[in-house]
Amino acid sequence: MVNSKYTGENNIVTPTAADDLDGEVVYNLGNISWMLISTVLVFIMIPGLGFFYAGLLRRKNALTMICMSMAIMAVVSVEWFFWGYSLSFSEGADSFIGDLKHFGLINVDMDVSPGGDTVPALVYCVYQMMFSCITLVIACGAFADRARFGPMLVFAFCWATIVYNPIACWTWNVGHGWSNNLGGLDYAGGTPVHISSGTAALVISLYLGKRRGYGTEKLAYRPHNVTYVVLGTVMLWFGWFGFNGGSGLGANLRAAQAMMVTHIAASMGGLTWMILDYRLERKWSAVGFCSGVISGLVAITPASGYVGTPSALVFGVVGGAACNFATQLKNLLGYDDALDIFAAHAVGGFVGNFLTGLFADGRVSSFDGSDPSDGSGWINHHYIQLGYQLADSCAGFGWSFVLTFILLFVIDHIPGFKFRCSEKEEILGTDIAQIGEEAYVIPHFSHIEAHNGNMHSDEPSKHELQTGSYAPSDSFPSDTNGELKGNTAVDNAVA
Repeated sequence: MVNSKYTGENNIVTPTAADDLDGEVVYNLGNISWMLISTVLVFIMIPGLGFFYAGLLRRKNALTMICMSMAIMAVVSVEWFFWGYSLSFSEGADSFIGDLKHFGLINVDMDVSPGGDTVPALVYCVYQMMFSCITLVIACGAFADRARFGPMLVFAFCWATIVYNPIACWTWNVGHGWSNNLGGLDYAGGTPVHISSGTAALVISLYLGKRRGYGTEKLAYRPHNVTYVVLGTVMLWFGWFGFNGGSGLGANLRAAQAMMVTHIAASMGGLTWMILDYRLERKWSAVGFCSGVISGLVAITPASGYVGTPSALVFGVVGGAACNFATQLKNLLGYDDALDIFAAHAVGGFVGNFLTGLFADGRVSSFDGSDPSDGSGWINHHYIQLGYQLADSCAGFGWSFVLTFILLFVIDHIPGFKFRCSEKEEILGTDIAQIGEEAYVIPHFSHIEAHNGNMHSDEPSKHELQTGSYAPSDSFPSDTNGELKGNTAVDNAVA
């Protein structure tokens, strides 16, 4: 039983079993409050990412992405409860992965957190759980338009255990993880969150193959709802203040600095991407601006607690430009990354880790009382730091790439767990085929049906669903060969 007491200075005093403390530890309620607020901010990023993804897809797959974000959060939260937290942050961890000491969150309460003595382990646990959840949501976006829902959830549970937990351990388990002991600087998840998820998205895209009709003129893959994209970006931008600002585990000046550089990098990233797109079509793209904001946020993530505000401008410009040009990799290499996750997150994570090695400033690290030498890069003449950053980045990329492929292969060959939708399901759309519901209930081509004198109910019959002959609200009239046709303007509007 935890025997804690509250003091008049808004602190909690509790006994502790930590060997390096004098029998008790004091937690400030302000720090705890800030961490709980940050947890909620990261939570709101998850449905925000769902809306961001949904807006970029065709209408017939929009609801699947929103539902996926919430379902994966639930699955990964259960994994975190059973053994995810223990494998990532147990005190008995080796340099690579933890043990099962905290299986089922046993004894995860008032003891000192693995991240530091500013908050209890339980507060740190729930905060880090949100990180695990959003990492999987980012990665599973690569299943868009072409994957079955059930196997995707199985993949999320297994990937969190096999890929995410070890990387989180070696990055953030203080005194245990090899990258942490080496001296790698990753404030909020450049490698565990972004490089790992972006790399997984690349492997998923390669493994599943291209979407039906991708790369042909028969189907136009255009965002169906740019308003969703903007809404999702706003939710992500808002939540990122907790994502980066809470990673220092305290309500202090360093948290404020992390929030400042987060905002500046996002702003510069959005402007950079929008300007780069303007040079092509002489249009100020809303999708381009939103994509740039995400790129800037990703790039600044590992550096947010280590760099000064002027450096954030560089992170935004370089991150936005690098991710913008990286979107062309899918054309050069011939894979179909439906949401450009590899370009935004893996490339953005590499850029962020690299720039952290250059611009990490010990002065910023000292804002919360830390030793300035613990956060120094080239700007402080600590030149070896760049090597540490590259080692961590490459290790995260390699681990995620190999293990993701193996996991996909194994699950895909289990009877009943094949990832790829059938061709009929892909034509119908994953909303109807996998969920049985639609994001929008709109009469499909009612004006066309009326013109042809063939008015009937928009609800598909059982026979239509089974044969794949039903054309949902965002599909096109079919010819006798089942190929979609229509003018380009209509295709882009309703596909």
